[in-house]
Amino acid sequence: MKIYQRVKNSLTGAINGAYMAWKGKTYDFTNWVGRTFWGIDNSTLATNETIFSVITRLSNSIATLPLKLYENYSITANDASDVLLHNPNPNMTGFEFIRNLETNRNEKGNGYALIERDIRLQPSRLTLINPDYVDLVIEKNTRELWYEVLGEDGNRHYVHNMEMLHVKHIVNASGIKGINPIKVLSNATDFDKAVREFSLKEMMSAPNSFILKYGANVDQEKRQRIIDDFKRFYKENGGILFQEPGVEIDEIERKYVAADTLATERITKSRVANVFNMPVTMLNDNEGQSYSSNEHFMRVYVDLTLMPIVRQYEQEFNKKLLTPADRKAGFYFKFNVKALLRADTAVQGEYYAKGIRNGWLTPDEVRMKEDDQPLGGNASKLWVSGDLYPIDVNPADRKTTSKGGENSEEG
Repeated sequence: MKIYQRVKNSLTGAINGAYMAWKGKTYDFTNWVGRTFWGIDNSTLATNETIFSVITRLSNSIATLPLKLYENYSITANDASDVLLHNPNPNMTGFEFIRNLETNRNEKGNGYALIERDIRLQPSRLTLINPDYVDLVIEKNTRELWYEVLGEDGNRHYVHNMEMLHVKHIVNASGIKGINPIKVLSNATDFDKAVREFSLKEMMSAPNSFILKYGANVDQEKRQRIIDDFKRFYKENGGILFQEPGVEIDEIERKYVAADTLATERITKSRVANVFNMPVTMLNDNEGQSYSSNEHFMRVYVDLTLMPIVRQYEQEFNKKLLTPADRKAGFYFKFNVKALLRADTAVQGEYYAKGIRNGWLTPDEVRMKEDDQPLGGNASKLWVSGDLYPIDVNPADRKTTSKGGENSEEG
């Protein structure tokens, strides 16, 4: 069957399904939630703590960033924002959904979530799909992107790109699918694993290797008794040995050096950080810290690592969860990355003071940034130092105190 016909059949089924849902029938993708789609195969994450820590940091950072729907700079809400932020599906919160989507993106190179819509074509559910069961195809006539999803029933389902959230790592020149960063790191992780296994064997065998010399030849049976007695005595006396007359005990010198393992670990961390576009100091417990402040350090992390990821999420949400009419009306999703850039109290206080005195922050805006209730009235107005007046007051009506202590009008 040609792909066009298969797509047509798939769309017909989707339309029928939406109609059945509208009629009150239980038609949904619940049966997709299981071994095939739900959850992640964490075999790689569970065996490499460096990659685990990087992916954990990235997924937690993206999931904890405040995400809001805006309408021309004002916070608002609609059906799409309610689903995304609060109830993407019956099994997840908004935090879990974005964290798992980002984990998929970093572990597999691609993160997918099916958009299910109600009869009004508004998003009603977002279902995560295991990237291992998704392939990308281009329809021959329209050249549009479709997602081929292998279902638990063994059938292949085709989903148009506007019905699938897709976040990914970079692609190669001829591809549309994200490159798996862990595969890029395969040589580094294999080498790191080999060094660790070798070092572990060396450490385990180092205190238990000896050369035992006897002054006379002994037969095989007696030699075995000597060895067994030697091992028993060593074990029962905490490693203490006594040399008998005619017996020499020499420890076998091992070439294991702990510094070699540490050097290999630093190289591995550097490679992992480079692949995930993250400051390497985040993996080295701030070893070699060269930043002037924590704020500077976090700004490097936000600018270098998070901004490209955040921008991809925002555009994906805006394109596929909002209608063209919504976007034209000024609706857009936005992460607040400033939440990660909060400075210490002194610097933050100076920032707020300058904002109020120079007329680009109102006192109420400062209160809301600190999660305090706005007061309204003059606190909701912009002020300029003069010192201080509402910004809309005529300069001729402003009064100031002269050096002599008398009030005089400013021209």
